Amino acid sequence: MGAALLTCSVAGAQAAAPATAPALSAEQQDRAVSIERNLRCPLCDNGESISESRADISIQMRASVRDQVAQGRSDRAIYDFFAERYGNFVLLDPPREGRGLLLWGAPVLALLLGGAALARVLGRRGQPVPTAPVAAPVPEESYDTYLAQVRQEVHTPNSDPAADRERP
Repeated sequence: MGAALLTCSVAGAQAAAPATAPALSAEQQDRAVSIERNLRCPLCDNGESISESRADISIQMRASVRDQVAQGRSDRAIYDFFAERYGNFVLLDPPREGRGLLLWGAPVLALLLGGAALARVLGRRGQPVPTAPVAAPVPEESYDTYLAQVRQEVHTPNSDPAADRERP
């Protein structure tokens, strides 16, 4: 399907291209070169413009551009002529409408969403993290009366170790 479409497009470009290049004024020559730089070679995989490409179809497209410039067609009409035959793929600066608009707007949208997510994460960093309430300190073994009595006897300055040994 694609090869048949490309063959028809090549045949269309050949039919549209004149046999001899028309003579252009310096202004028309500059305009033709500018248009040729904005049109992609349909056969080149690396996105070359038709002004740089040496493919036969690019040569025919350049001749067609020069012929249309000599006829006085506007730049928009020339771009539309090639976009109609090869699709918007042939335009190195595609129009910003339809799916093309989504393509142009997606990076901006991604940048905005990423910035909002980053701002949200950084905003959370400055806020204190809620923690579980701290339990009130429990007095250390206050309920063990025997241990409290032992501690009291051990820390008494006048305690007699010999008397402690005699106690039950």
